[in-house]
Amino acid sequence: MATETAALVHLRAFIADRGFGPGDRLPPERSLCAELGVGRADLRRALEAMEREGALWRHVGKGTFLSDRDAAADDMSALAKRLSPADIARARFALEPAIAREAALHATAEDIAGLRATAMRARKAATWREYEALDTQFHREVAEAAGSLALLALADQLTTLRRAVAWGRRDRLGARPPADHPSFQEHDLIVAAIASREPDGAQDAMRAHLRTVADKLFAG
Repeated sequence: MATETAALVHLRAFIADRGFGPGDRLPPERSLCAELGVGRADLRRALEAMEREGALWRHVGKGTFLSDRDAAADDMSALAKRLSPADIARARFALEPAIAREAALHATAEDIAGLRATAMRARKAATWREYEALDTQFHREVAEAAGSLALLALADQLTTLRRAVAWGRRDRLGARPPADHPSFQEHDLIVAAIASREPDGAQDAMRAHLRTVADKLFAG
């Protein structure tokens, strides 16, 4: 379920960033998979979820189109246009360390196993897009582990805005993250603190990770 929701978050962010409006046709599934860094099955589940919401409709042989009923997406797109990366970074610093702290208090064994598996998959990502999708999934799984639907909803909204604001704005060296990419070890430290039931440690580990992300984003 976490993978499906991560794909949905990426899809919403892509739509908001590219400024798609009612009646616009989305790119073909193959192109969307490449853009979002997700698999075909996960993308289809995300499209089905948005179709159930009435946010889009699909016509066999013609494609997938946005409907005029997704007011929430319109609001998110309008808000994303008013935000800066610095504003998003401030929001992440305010919310995500607190979520990691809650995860250390409430995570189940299944939650922790999922976090470890996602962190390992991120190390093996073949492309930056695949890594970014798994990074989004990892942070959402931390929010899921916190055991609060309210915090999870806030985290999802922030992630959608973050992806919309940052989409396509990073210059990447190489086809995939290097073996010494700092997020790998930082994710491991977050998981270790959550697994050890160390709320202060989880909060500090997440804050340190976000500091690394911000330093890279705003360097130069």
